[in-house]
Amino acid sequence: MSSMARVWGAMARGGVGPSSLRRRKATSLLMYRATGFQPRPSLSRPWHLHVAGLSTDNIKTTKHNEPPSTSSKEILTSLASYLWPHGTSKEALAVKSRVAVSVGLLVAGKLINIQVPFLFKELVDLMGTSAASPEAALVAVPVSLVLGYGLARFSANAFQELRAAVFAKVAQGTIRQVGRRVFEHLHTLDLRFHLNRQTGALARTIDRGSRSIDFVLRSLLFSVVPTALEIGLVSGIMAHQFGWEYAAITMGTLTAYTGFTIVVTQWRTDIRRRMNKLENDASGHVIDSLMNYETVKYFNNEAHEATKYDATIKQYQDASLTTQTSLSFLNAGQNAIFSAGLTAVMYLATQGIVDGHLTVGDLVLVNGLLFQLSIPLNFIGSVYRDVRQSVVDMEAMFALQAVPSSIPPPSFATSLPPSSLTRSPKSITFENVSFGYRPDQPILNGTSFTVPAGRTVAVVGSSGSGKSTILRLLYRFYDADGGRVLVDGADVRDLPIDDLRRLIAVVPQDTVLFNDSIAYNIGYGNLSASRDDIVHAAKVAQIHDSIVQFRDGYDTKVGERGLKLSGGEKQRVAIARAMLKDAPVLLFDEATSALDSETEHEIVKQFKAIGLHKTTVIIAHRLSTIQDADEIVVLDKGRVVERGTHVELVDRQGGKYAEMWHRQQHSKASRHGDKEKE
Repeated sequence: MSSMARVWGAMARGGVGPSSLRRRKATSLLMYRATGFQPRPSLSRPWHLHVAGLSTDNIKTTKHNEPPSTSSKEILTSLASYLWPHGTSKEALAVKSRVAVSVGLLVAGKLINIQVPFLFKELVDLMGTSAASPEAALVAVPVSLVLGYGLARFSANAFQELRAAVFAKVAQGTIRQVGRRVFEHLHTLDLRFHLNRQTGALARTIDRGSRSIDFVLRSLLFSVVPTALEIGLVSGIMAHQFGWEYAAITMGTLTAYTGFTIVVTQWRTDIRRRMNKLENDASGHVIDSLMNYETVKYFNNEAHEATKYDATIKQYQDASLTTQTSLSFLNAGQNAIFSAGLTAVMYLATQGIVDGHLTVGDLVLVNGLLFQLSIPLNFIGSVYRDVRQSVVDMEAMFALQAVPSSIPPPSFATSLPPSSLTRSPKSITFENVSFGYRPDQPILNGTSFTVPAGRTVAVVGSSGSGKSTILRLLYRFYDADGGRVLVDGADVRDLPIDDLRRLIAVVPQDTVLFNDSIAYNIGYGNLSASRDDIVHAAKVAQIHDSIVQFRDGYDTKVGERGLKLSGGEKQRVAIARAMLKDAPVLLFDEATSALDSETEHEIVKQFKAIGLHKTTVIIAHRLSTIQDADEIVVLDKGRVVERGTHVELVDRQGGKYAEMWHRQQHSKASRHGDKEKE
């Protein structure tokens, strides 16, 4: 028996051998009826097959699942919930404790910091009233004031750094939670969403949004509220110590400064959004070009790709320059407003000294309080500006969480008892199914056929006839527009999607692997499988001998999309991975397309055995691979035009299948004749 024959023989026996393999048991859909339970959506996140493994002909290109707009208020409210989480769990209490300690350190630091200008005033006044000689001045200055001044400066900075250290875990924990939720949600979205998104742009959106979370959290807690408190405190001191004129100038300066900052920042927000979009486009182009490295080389289009990238970067550069220019305008305006207010208050203080009701120390105090105020003013300007930019950066990421899937979960739910778990074969029924990737281009039109439990049915047809669409609807990457897809008599739309997909193992035509080790890619079919299980699966899939020849063996990295392996090697990895999943339903989408004819011939002999133990659906172009199928369904323009065994269909004169068979046999004979002539 050949290597690949042993592969299919092992799959027919329902496993890969070692008793230590902890199989993921599939859900018995018949239990829904037997127990009277209603199916429900799974409470856990569904696992998604890598969609690139299926053929992508006729993919819908219309806009769908565009991220809905998310307001700044919604984003800030969501972040605030991470600062003070609900509940009394150990994790929630730990977060609340850290936030409370951080706020306490913040208040203490502000109270100490406000004492610095007063201590400086006392020092200046005492030195001004002392004797003329330097020795007398030194004696007159209380050493305690000097020490107090230094201690106040040190304590304020120490509390600030301690606060940052205490709060760091809260910020990083939030980044982790938000990032995970977004990532999990992306895996719950349907195939249509992912086919209409650029992977590079999506990754850039998440990265940029995650980096903005830490800044916004710190700004909310340690800049916005404390700045407002400090401004009110300084303004009150000015009014109490020096009069309403000082307070009026201070509040007028604050109002003009804040208003100017908000107006200009709102204008700059649109510029920032455009810059982010251009950055996403540039990132997406880089990834798309590098992932198609070989195609670029095949057509000598390196210069073309570089030109496209340069054009995208040029647009980003222009937007970035506009952003920087507008920032300079904002900073200049802020400085002008503050300088005008400072000049006005200092003029009043100088007049007070001349009139004799203020001292030089008062002048120093006014100057110190205003510069004390300039720090939060600078913060309120830069913080508002940067928070707005950060919120823009987070808008797209948070909007991803609000994207609905076009594959809705069942509207009712109930847990299945453990006794319902079984690996018994399942029947599959397509009942008058209609579907189109675009409304004006139907792919399936009233398609009906049944795959009895434990039997093998092949689906054939010309390109674009809807073969791969059958697999997508069964795996529920899409929902049918009309009719029903049933598994063991249960509509797939009424089943928990995780349970449905646990029942099915897929060997795709275009096997795309993770950029990880061979062992990881094989073990992906069953994450609980041991190394011995993985090795045994590789041996049965007849790829073990190839793996051990690599320098790093099973730890060899397969490269981006598995490009370091040949097409046949990748396909055998996919077979081993499907075996580890050990599902009762097998889907083969051109599973032998990358194998040689000799190996293909051995596989053909095993198709019948596979059907005896698992329900099998084979999508095939080469008809020689499905001669032993229990039934062959022929599709043409989305309709079932013929069905029967291979012998029945070949003998049907003028039939679609007979025409395809004779054409392939003639082509094979022609190639064989050409080889003999050589």
